[in-house]
Amino acid sequence: MSVVVVGAGPAGMTAALNAARAGAEVLLVDSSNALGGKYHQAPPEQFGLAQPQRIRRAQGSFTTLAEEIGAHPRIRRLSGGVRSLDGHDVHVSTGPGDAGETFHADALVLATGAHDRVLPFPGWELPGVFTAGAAHALASGQRIAVGSRVLVAGTGPLLLPVTESLLGVGADVVAVLDAGSPTAWLRRAPDLAGQWDKLAGFAGYLRRLVGNTQFRTRAGVVAAVGEERVKEAVVAKLDARWRPVPGTHRRIPVDAICVAHGLEPRLELARAAGCEIEDGFVRVDGAQRSSTPWVFAAGEATGIAGARAAAAEGAVAGLAAAVHVEATTWREVEKPARRAMLVVRCGQRFGRAMASATRIGEDWNEWLTPQTVVCRCEEVPYQALRDSAPAQRDASSLNLSCRVGLGSCQGRMCGRNASELAENLIRTSAKEPPVA
Repeated sequence: MSVVVVGAGPAGMTAALNAARAGAEVLLVDSSNALGGKYHQAPPEQFGLAQPQRIRRAQGSFTTLAEEIGAHPRIRRLSGGVRSLDGHDVHVSTGPGDAGETFHADALVLATGAHDRVLPFPGWELPGVFTAGAAHALASGQRIAVGSRVLVAGTGPLLLPVTESLLGVGADVVAVLDAGSPTAWLRRAPDLAGQWDKLAGFAGYLRRLVGNTQFRTRAGVVAAVGEERVKEAVVAKLDARWRPVPGTHRRIPVDAICVAHGLEPRLELARAAGCEIEDGFVRVDGAQRSSTPWVFAAGEATGIAGARAAAAEGAVAGLAAAVHVEATTWREVEKPARRAMLVVRCGQRFGRAMASATRIGEDWNEWLTPQTVVCRCEEVPYQALRDSAPAQRDASSLNLSCRVGLGSCQGRMCGRNASELAENLIRTSAKEPPVA
């Protein structure tokens, strides 16, 4: 009756606790020693900080949840990374060079979260250019500022908490550039009804940040300039398709740039388990069950909808996994599962609204130069894609021909960007008349 939960953020924590409450033996695996994932990240207790970070509205419930997980007799916690899946066997590595351990999972719950998506631009490989998530982790988890003069850019709600965390550790955030448009949120107003906690949180960020930095919409970083590290950010106004508006380019002296263009789900384990991926996320049913019958998924792996929705999905997944391993019956868990499903559906509406409002413009490739690196692991320039496009039929073959996505990250950072660029290039080359 073993349930293995991978990931100890809001989704994984609630999945583990609900499965254990329902009678299942649970192994909770996470690469961090601390519970909470990135959402509840805080400096280690050894730092001795009386107020390590601004207290979130959900901090009290998180503390209670963490204490219950720590005390529950049917939950075992393990700090390590899942190295591979072999059928129902989960191989976990607990440190560099160790042989690891293998656990049998009658049910597997994937709550693997997401990482920042960053669109490439000239100079983005320079030291001093960070993902917004990395800058936030250093500020919130280690009280380290990535620079003294920092520019935050991209799109999506992550920009605001990142900015607040940077200001909190003494950085001068010279500007926050959101490539999106405020009117996009207004068009999705019906889907935001009932999301008062998220709207209040958004308003709170703005209230605390007003006067400390400047905000600009329909603007973005189109290049980073420097030799050994970034010295300047080239910014420009962007049109509705994210093309730089001629005559609006200007340079801003900085020593760090933090960029995020939304979030990308971590799907490596889901793919290894044979789960069907639909529109970039794990496809699940109402019980959070994937196309692989014994594998469940919750949180950002199934859609980006915020911590509250992720926790609710985790609750459903944990209960469903307990039913799957016959630790309980659906009749016994139906009531709490249906309550959680209501929160999930509400979160899914918000997720769709957010995805639409923060949609990346179709022509972001307009700020690329032929020398812009599109795959950092293999150092593939944009020109290599352009040269190979006429001879290829699809994005996968084009990327493989240039070795895009074949480096150490296996396409985790560049995969989606490269696929979009490849599809655009192949489509364009197909429209061009043959040379006489």
